[in-house]
Amino acid sequence: MLSIQSKLPQTGTTIFTVMSALANECGAINLSQGFPNFPSSSRLTELVAQYMREGYNQYAPMPGVPELRAQIAAKIHHLYQIEVDPDQEITVTAGATQALFTAIAAFVSAGDEVIIVEPAYDSYGPSIEVMGAQVVPYQLGAPDYQIDWEAFAKLITPSTRMIIINTPHNPTGSILEAEDLQKLDQLTRDTEILVLSDEVYEHLIYDKEQHQSILRYPALRSRSLAVYSFGKTFHNTGWKIGYCVAPPELMKEFRKVHQFNVFSVNTPMQYALAKFMESPEEYLSLSTFFQEKRDFFLAEMKGSSLRPLACRGTYFHLFDYSAISELPEHEFAIWMTKNIGVAAIPVSAFYHQQKSDRVIRLCFAKTNDTLEQAAVLLQKL
Repeated sequence: MLSIQSKLPQTGTTIFTVMSALANECGAINLSQGFPNFPSSSRLTELVAQYMREGYNQYAPMPGVPELRAQIAAKIHHLYQIEVDPDQEITVTAGATQALFTAIAAFVSAGDEVIIVEPAYDSYGPSIEVMGAQVVPYQLGAPDYQIDWEAFAKLITPSTRMIIINTPHNPTGSILEAEDLQKLDQLTRDTEILVLSDEVYEHLIYDKEQHQSILRYPALRSRSLAVYSFGKTFHNTGWKIGYCVAPPELMKEFRKVHQFNVFSVNTPMQYALAKFMESPEEYLSLSTFFQEKRDFFLAEMKGSSLRPLACRGTYFHLFDYSAISELPEHEFAIWMTKNIGVAAIPVSAFYHQQKSDRVIRLCFAKTNDTLEQAAVLLQKL
């Protein structure tokens, strides 16, 4: 028998897979995994079919088709008044998770330390560990989930190679404000520290808040890689298309790994997205669309024993269940799925070390009918 030494000995099946499987098994409404249950634009789907019929079915250029990279650059200029070179600073990826992994693989080596902000998207830690580097977690806490930058600064050592940030933040729905980015700028100036900024929910930000992209800050931008997702933007997470934006010297190294990791991304979909992005209202209206869903869900949940925390971005909402149960989060999420018929994600799953603030995450990227049905069941708690 082969002797296999796992590079990820502590890693099992993701909590998203576990809870979605349990929801299917129990016939529960699945508000756990983060994907819409409504369709992507029919016009976008038809554009994909059109480009397939027209023969756009072979390998795309390794960095992405020029038309799509040009549209991404135009979008960045429109949103942030920043000039980005589509040839040297943008690479289309097979989803945002691939972009995150590629950025870590390109720059993080054995013995390095990478600071992540927890609760954290679950791909960060394993991607760091498989490179032989050490995860250094900074823990946010309920109910506000804000960074104390003085405490954060104490985690930086001569071995710190990268800091990973995420705004709007999954799973908490918090956002980084201008002051946060300024503090991060001060911490990293005149260092060799890179910043990896996960901004896949850039358009899902509410109450007239402004997304503070790392691209807005010249000094930070010079040491940063920013990652985005078309799946989050256009309701088609299964297409797995995203992109990375970085200065030329960083993008050059990113592409060295990308070309052997994925090489290129689905060709007809890239052309379809490029054409679709010629109408910016498709993504500019997203904050209004999802804010209405958030507010509809909160109205339906009014009177529930689940206490809503603040949601300033993403399509997730956190709820405190401490008035209902003393069970740890994982056990409560399983109990709720089996007994109430609604699946949630325990926020404790996003931490390296066990932590229970008795908070669960529910996804509101669902049809109003689904949200209404879920709320009726949750009112029973």
